[in-house]
Amino acid sequence: MPITPITPITRTRRSLGRQFGWLWAAYAVSTLGTWLAFDAFALIAILVLHAGPAEVSALAAAGPAVAAVVALPLGPWVEFRRKRPVMIAMDLIRFAALMSVPAAYALGMLGLTQLLVVSVVVGAADIAFTAASGACVKALVRPEDLIVANGRFESTTWTATMLGPPLGGVAIAALGPVMTVVGNAVSYLLSAAGIRAIGGEEQRPAASAPRAGAPARLRFRDLFEGWRYILADSELRPLFANTILVNGLIMATAPLLAVLMLGPLGFSPWQYGLAFAVPCAGGLLGSRLAPRLVERFGQHRVMITAGWLRACWLPWLAFVHSGPGGLVLVMAVEFGLITCMGVFNPVFATRRLTRTPPDRVARVLSAWSVTSKASIAALTALWGLLAAFSGPRTALAAAGLLAMATPLLLPRRDRTSPEKQREPLG
Repeated sequence: MPITPITPITRTRRSLGRQFGWLWAAYAVSTLGTWLAFDAFALIAILVLHAGPAEVSALAAAGPAVAAVVALPLGPWVEFRRKRPVMIAMDLIRFAALMSVPAAYALGMLGLTQLLVVSVVVGAADIAFTAASGACVKALVRPEDLIVANGRFESTTWTATMLGPPLGGVAIAALGPVMTVVGNAVSYLLSAAGIRAIGGEEQRPAASAPRAGAPARLRFRDLFEGWRYILADSELRPLFANTILVNGLIMATAPLLAVLMLGPLGFSPWQYGLAFAVPCAGGLLGSRLAPRLVERFGQHRVMITAGWLRACWLPWLAFVHSGPGGLVLVMAVEFGLITCMGVFNPVFATRRLTRTPPDRVARVLSAWSVTSKASIAALTALWGLLAAFSGPRTALAAAGLLAMATPLLLPRRDRTSPEKQREPLG
């Protein structure tokens, strides 16, 4: 479903119509399925295939790596097709790919290679689905209601994030790690049914631009316009470097922490899931505080302060130990990190859109997404190799120390007027 700039969740409860209701239901069930299978492939690799840190990190990096490769040409492909059939097809592809995992497991044929292939297929389908879903939302919802719609998607995301991992941990403890993959696959099937139930007519986009009187075809040089604009802008350039590096380091530590907690430290899968589910309440807290903080202190000050604060949490993960105290430590660190991100992300997203003209928004956001996915894949693989040679705890410490330097990349000057930068988000 669409990834949009985060806005404060409005209290308005007006109906957005039956069609949006079906789309929202499809999003809710697929999101819950995704978080139900939180790190499912990593858990299968560790608990079933007895993979090491390097193999688990390589598995985690495969999806983002492929997504970065296919994102550029895939956007124009989706643009000239009806969006709902694309979304349904991508849901069915993800369902079929994921169901191959329990089938191979039942036959005793499951291996890391298949998990890598499935990760690649699901990652590519995610790109196509996201590209189509943004246009679908705009077609179903009036412009003045987009904030309400995106607020409901955001609220659903945090709810699923908190509920999915604990439920997945219980399912793993009771039925084994493969069953969460089945649940995720079924969620995509239900999502496809929900999108199909939207009904109504969807206008077919032009297959290609006419020879005259219409926008020109996409040119090869247009694929790189987003990066050119980002690097030429005095505020987007440092924000780009900061967010790409921070997000990459956060994601690179996830498989290492899984190996450490589920291996030498002896935490059970449900404890591991709980350690990452409960702190997500910090995201709700941070996203609700952001508009009030901006109104009082201004966008730039809030963004810089939250950017510094979110960088100080990762080093503490290197000190995790076994027992209840170690579990509490992980939850406290994750809660602090996610709360700071909940404040930073909405302000950052608003600043990025403010600095980007309307005719470049799609290309700038696409370039940002492609670079983010590629950097996550590269850093995850690199930190997996580091963990293989030095151990997960040393690799976690290295990521944390590097993260503490990332605030130096944040823009130091506020180039917007005091009145503009104090406007509430959304």
